[in-house]
Formats: sequence, structure tokens, C-alpha cells
Amino acid sequence: MGTYINIGNAGFQRARNSEYVDKSMLISVVNKTLFTERQFSCVSRCRRFGKSMAARMLYAYYDHSCDSRSLFADLAIASDPTFEQHLNKYAAIYLDMTDFVSKYKDDSIVEKMDAALLEDVSKAYPDVPVAENDDLMGYLLRVNEAKEEHFVFIIDEWDAICREFKPGTKGMEDYLNWLRRMFKSQQGMRVFAGVYMTGILPVKKYKTQSAMNNFQEYSMVSPRSMDRYFGFTKDEVRALAEKYGMDFDELEKWYDGYQIGGQPSIFNPNSVMQALDSCWCDNYWNRTGAVDAIAGYIRMNYEGLKDDIILMLAGGRCKVNPIGFRNDLSEIYDRDDVLTVLIHLGYLSYDRVKKECYIPNLEVSYEMESAVKSNNWAGVVTALQDSEKLLQATLDGDEEAVARAIDAAHDENTSILSYNNENSLACVLSIAYYYARNDYVMHRELATGKGFADIVLIPRKNVESPAIVVELKFRQDADAAIDQIKRRQYPAKVAQYTKDLLLVGINYDRDTKQHTCHIETYTEGK
Repeated sequence: MGTYINIGNAGFQRARNSEYVDKSMLISVVNKTLFTERQFSCVSRCRRFGKSMAARMLYAYYDHSCDSRSLFADLAIASDPTFEQHLNKYAAIYLDMTDFVSKYKDDSIVEKMDAALLEDVSKAYPDVPVAENDDLMGYLLRVNEAKEEHFVFIIDEWDAICREFKPGTKGMEDYLNWLRRMFKSQQGMRVFAGVYMTGILPVKKYKTQSAMNNFQEYSMVSPRSMDRYFGFTKDEVRALAEKYGMDFDELEKWYDGYQIGGQPSIFNPNSVMQALDSCWCDNYWNRTGAVDAIAGYIRMNYEGLKDDIILMLAGGRCKVNPIGFRNDLSEIYDRDDVLTVLIHLGYLSYDRVKKECYIPNLEVSYEMESAVKSNNWAGVVTALQDSEKLLQATLDGDEEAVARAIDAAHDENTSILSYNNENSLACVLSIAYYYARNDYVMHRELATGKGFADIVLIPRKNVESPAIVVELKFRQDADAAIDQIKRRQYPAKVAQYTKDLLLVGINYDRDTKQHTCHIETYTEGK
């Protein structure tokens, strides 16, 4: 057994010994690329979304030094037409770039990496001696010629060097040249049956062109045919919840919400497994990364980025153009770059049809909230901290307390949001009711009856609080807002979720800059 070649299937064996969600059909997708013009794949997804697990699975499948049939016999791939064709048929090389990044911090890293790989691979072919000027690629070419051997090369955390070395440094340039030497020439097409690189970022761009434009890119922005393998689907999590006796709705609230390619509902797999293991839904994201990872980016406040973050905390969405991002965490030039970085890191989800981004779930909203607090956005922080009191005042029917709380939220946020229309008021109110996300699903502009309710809070499963319908008015009165709720039959629509409702009418007077509030209890059928 080698260090980088012929390492066997022990890594995937450990996965099969644990709770394993069958993602083996990823192998079929990769099999279809072997010996084609699409044989070089770069698959990027955020931390803790199963990158290394997939890499170990692929290695166990391709490595000809072991017999992995029993590991896959009960998985979906075993019934795939390509299963027998490629099972344990190739000399496979596995490289985890974090091993070298943790060992070598200077510009010699690529030279030492290539030498270590060359030494290990040459031990697997004692009858093919290393020539004086051989690098890894030169030696693989000679093995291919001598033995007609084709290799599968799997690189985990391919971008670890890119995150450690800044653009223009010798270490970074040496690495890009090494990638080109290995994979971009016709020699690479000849030596490799296929290459699978995985990491957080797609291949780095120079201007608008990828440095390795022969790689097929699968990313959080454009996952293409691999979208369902980026995380857990709703059906997969539902089956896990039933098996472990967990509340699926809680798992959904905390960890769902990623729209990846054509998959409308993808869960964070690591957090789901952590919740199942501890029998408790919690924020497991902060076990894997510091708040500083996003706080520094949103502090830049390019082109009103601060407003966008607040809008998304309030449950809204923002337009984003991810095309110009150079796939380098140190090259951030505008608002779109920041939002695209947050998509690749998993702090935002991306709707490719609408070209919008948003905060996917409760777990990530806690991280965004922490980032906002660390940036000392005083007005927003105050509104977030006071939101629990506002919700309780609403449930208590305390109209004056609700009006005062909304006045305060308005005053704190006027410098951030233009407060001259109902949409701006709805955004401030969404921030003011931020705490409610723990027990409620918040809907903005929910289609109800004969119109759209401004804000509707639907209680989550096992929450015994009433639903809340909020209607907003300008220069009228709070009673007019209540009348509109009834006249347009909003309660009839909301009653499908719960029979008990609170109708909340809020009016803002631009002259006095004061809010008034009226709250009524409404029970369907009474």
C-alpha cells in the first residue's frame, strides 16, 4: 500500500461502517466522462458538504489494488450499466492538498509535493526506473508507454494552496504551472482516464478566462448534472428522521433551504448528521468555521452591501451576478464578488433562474447575525435584540408596546433603509420580528384571498402560538389595515395552517414619524 497510489478502500470502508446516505450514483456521472473530452472534472462545494467523502468513494471504486465490490453491492451504483466496466480497473492516485499546505509554508511547496508523489508512484513500478530529469508527469508518461497504464487522479481540497498563497507569489504560480503541466496538455489526455478535483472554489480565472479551461466545472453556482450529490435531499432527510425518531420539520427549519442547480431543497449534510447523533437540532455550523470568515467580507460594504445583508436577514433576496468572480478569496472587487464568495462558502444559497441569493436556513441566519454583531452595526443589532420583546408584545395584544418597538426599529434603521414606501416598512418590520423565525415561518407578500398580505407569520409544527397577519398602511390608520385584512379574506387563506390568528394593523404617519397599531384576535368560524 502506498501513500498516494494504491492506497486501498479503507477510507470509504469507514464511511460504510457509519450512517451512510447513498450518493454512489455520482460514480455514474464521473464514469461517463472517462476517456472523453470531459475527463477533467473540478467539483467545488462548501465546507462540510461531503467533498472528502465523495473523493474517498470514487477512489475506492477505481483503485485496482483492492476489491471494493462488497462495499458497493447494496448501493444504487451496483445496478448502473457502467458499474462493472470501471470497478477497480485503474491505477489511482489520491492527493489531499491540505497535507502539504499544513507542512510547507514557503515557495518550495510544489517542488516538494511533486517529488513526494514521484517517489511514491515509482515504488509501484519498480521495473520502470526514474530518469534523471523526471518530474511526476514525465514519469507517468513513461509508465503509460511501457505498460499501457491509465491513471485516475483524485485531488481533495485542490484549492488549499490558492487559499494559502496570494496571487503573484511563487508558490501560487508554481502550483498553477504544475496543474497545467499535469492536466492541460495532450499528454494529460493520454495518461489519465479521468481526473476529479474537489475543493471550495472553482478553478481560478485570469480576467474572464479559467486558468484550466479544459476542466468541467461543477459548483454551488452551476452544479449541472451533479446537483443532487452536493448535499442531502428532502426524501433522504425524511428517511433519516424516521429512522432516528427525529422531527423532520425541525431538521428542515435548521438545515434545509439550499437551492443547488435543479434541486430546490438541499440540506447541509454534516449538520443533519450532527443533529441525528446528538438527537438535537442546533447550530453546528460554528463548529466548522469562524464568524470572521464572513464578517470581513460584509464589512467591505461595496455598493450598499450592508443593505443587502439586512434585507436577507429580513427574509428577502438580492440580485447577484456571479460571472465576474475570479474564484480567488483574496481578489474581491465589488458587491457581486462578496455575495458570490458567500455562495461558494455556503452562507448564501443561489437561485440560478432568478439570479438571486438568500440566507437558506435558521442555522446560517445565526452565523449572519453573529457577523452583523461583530461588525457593530448598532442599529441592526438593537433591532435584533429587541425583536423577542416585540413578538411577545404582539402575542399579548399590547398595541402601544408594539407601536413603540416599531418606532424604535424605524429610528435605528432609517440610515440604512429608505423609509418612504410600504416595501421599506415591511423590510424594517421583518427585522423587528426577526426573533419570530424560531417559532414561525415568515412570508412576505403572501398570496391570500383577494390580495397579498404584507407579512404573515405561520407557526411551525408543535408551536401553539397563533398565526400573525400584519398589514401596513401609510397616512391612514391602523383600523383601515385591519379592515383590509378582513375585506380581502386573508384569514381564510391562513386558516389552512391554524384556526387561531392575530390580525395586526400598522400605520405610519410621515408627518409625525409615528406608528400606530391595532391588534385583533380572530378565530375561524367565530
